[in-house]
Amino acid sequence: MKVLIVDDNATNRKLLRINLEGEGIETCEAENGLEALAYLDTGKVDAIISDILMPGMDGYRLCQEIRKCDWLAGMPFIFYTSTYTSPGDEKLALDCGADRYIKKPAPLSVILMALLELINPEAPRARVQPPPEEQTVVMREYNEALVRKLEERNATLERARGEILRANALLERRVRERTAELVAANQELEAFAHTIAHDLRSPLMAIDGFSHILVKECEGRVEPKVMEHLHFISRAVSRMNELTTDLLRLSRASRAVIRRESLDLSVLARGIVQDLRQTHPHQDVSVKIAEGIRVEADVALLRIALENLLSNAWKFTAKTPRGRIEVGAVRQEGGQVCFVKDNGAGFDMASAEKLFEPFERLHPETEFPGTGIGLTTVQRIIGRHGGTIRAEAEKGRGATFYFELGNAERESGEWRTGREATQ
Repeated sequence: MKVLIVDDNATNRKLLRINLEGEGIETCEAENGLEALAYLDTGKVDAIISDILMPGMDGYRLCQEIRKCDWLAGMPFIFYTSTYTSPGDEKLALDCGADRYIKKPAPLSVILMALLELINPEAPRARVQPPPEEQTVVMREYNEALVRKLEERNATLERARGEILRANALLERRVRERTAELVAANQELEAFAHTIAHDLRSPLMAIDGFSHILVKECEGRVEPKVMEHLHFISRAVSRMNELTTDLLRLSRASRAVIRRESLDLSVLARGIVQDLRQTHPHQDVSVKIAEGIRVEADVALLRIALENLLSNAWKFTAKTPRGRIEVGAVRQEGGQVCFVKDNGAGFDMASAEKLFEPFERLHPETEFPGTGIGLTTVQRIIGRHGGTIRAEAEKGRGATFYFELGNAERESGEWRTGREATQ
C-alpha cells in the first residue's frame, strides 16, 4: 500500500509518515492540494490522507477535484484534521466525497483500520460523486464553511489585537515608570558626584596637607610608633583621594555627552607618556608609539581611557628589567583596532573575566597599588563609543589591551599606522 499524505505542517506529515512506515506502508508527501494534484499526475498511490486547512488549495477543494477526475474518482480519501471539527465540517467533508473523517489526534489503529477497509475491493464504499443538483448544495456549504472559518479567524485576530493593545499599554506604563526611576537615580548620581567633587574632596585635601605637615614637624620628635601612625594616616588619605578621583572619572565616563571629533591618538598618547615620565622620573621604560593613528572620539573621554591604560602598563612594568610599552594600531576585518602593549607582570587569562569589574584586582595591593576602577572606566568609555575592548596576557610576560571605537577615519583608503616613533 502507498499513501499520499497532504498537510502544510511538516511536523504533522513526518509524524504520520513514521507511524505508517512503521506498519510497512509506503508514503509520499505534499504540502497542499495543488502539490497533491501535481504528484497524482505522475505518481500512483492507493489512498490519500489529507488535512483540510491548507494554503493554495484546501482539503475540501482537493477532494472535489479528485472526485471530478475519471481515473481518480474511486481513490480512497480520508480527512484527518484538527481545525475543522464541528458537525457541519464533518458533513461537508463527506458531502465533498471523502470516505472517512477523522479528528486529530487519533490512535494509529483508527487510521490503519480506515485504510484497510477502504482498500478492500469487497468493502462497501460511499457514493464518490454526487449528482449535479447536489454539487451546487455542496459548493454552497463549502462557501459557507469558508466564510464561517474566516469569521472565526477574524474574531480570534481581534481578540489577539485587543490583548496586544492591553499588553502595549501595560508595557508603556512600565516604561514610563522605569524611565522616571532612572531619571531619579541619575539625579541622585549627579548629586553624589557633586558631593564627591566638592564636599568630600576639599576636607580630604586639607587632611592630606596637614598630615604631611605633621609628618615633617614630628620627624625625630616623637616615638617611632607615633610616626608610624602618622604615616598610616597620610597613606590612607592619599588612597582616599585616589579613589574619589577614579570614582569621579567613572561617573563622568557614564554620564558625559559624547562629542566625536577626528583626533590623533598618537599625539594624545605621547603627551600622557611625558606626564608619566615626570611623575615617575626614576623608572626607565622604553615607549614606542606608532605615528598618525587617527580615530573619531570624544577627546576628553579618550584621554581618560588612554591615561588608565598607559598608567597600568607603566605600573606593571615597574619591576621588569628593560620595561617596554608599545602603542599601535592594526587593520582587521571591520575596522581599525588600537592596542597598548607591555612586557610587565601580566596576568593569568583564567581570571580575565574579572578585569573590567569594579574593585576587582588580579594582583595584591601590596605588590601593585591601585583602586580597581581604572579598567572599568576604560571599558565604559569604549562601550559608550560603540566599541569593544579585550585583553591578551601571560603571567610574567606582559599584557596587551586591544580596543576599537568604530567610525574611525580612513585616509586614502588605508588605516594610517605609518612609521613608528620612539620616546
